[in-house]
Amino acid sequence: MADHSGVLSAPLIIEYPFLRTTGPVIGAFLTGLREAVLLGIKGSDGTVIVPPTEYDSFTGEELTELVEVGPGAEVLTWAWVREPMPKHPMQTPFAWALVKPDGADIGFLQVVDAGSPEAMSTGMRVKPRWAAEREGSIHDLECWEPDV
Repeated sequence: MADHSGVLSAPLIIEYPFLRTTGPVIGAFLTGLREAVLLGIKGSDGTVIVPPTEYDSFTGEELTELVEVGPGAEVLTWAWVREPMPKHPMQTPFAWALVKPDGADIGFLQVVDAGSPEAMSTGMRVKPRWAAEREGSIHDLECWEPDV
C-alpha cells in the first residue's frame, strides 16, 4: 500500500466568476419589455427579427436598427400542452406557439393562454399579457392571449 501522507490536496471548485452584460441590443429589448413595448431589429436585408439579435445570421453583419413591433401578433403554428410539467411557464393547459408580432417578419416561440385547443388556430390574432410587476426580463411578457 502506498504512503499518501505527504500528498497535498485541495477541493476542486469549478466556477465562472464573471457576468455578461446584455449589450445595447438585448438590453434595449429587455428595457422595452419592462415598459410593455416589443422591439425587433432590421436585418441586413430589411427583415425585422424578434427578439432582436446583435448580428445578421446570414451575413454576420452587426445589426443596430431597432424597431418597435406589435403589440398585436399572429399565430403561425402551435401545439397544445394538455398536462403541463412542473417547469413549464404555466400550470394550466396552454399552447406553445410561433408568434409573429405585427411589423416583424419572423415569429418566435411563446406561450398562448387560450383556455382550450378549440380556441387556438393558425392565423389567429393574439395580444401580449404583461406581468403585473415588470423588471426587464423575458418573463415580463407573461404570455399571449386571444385578441377577440
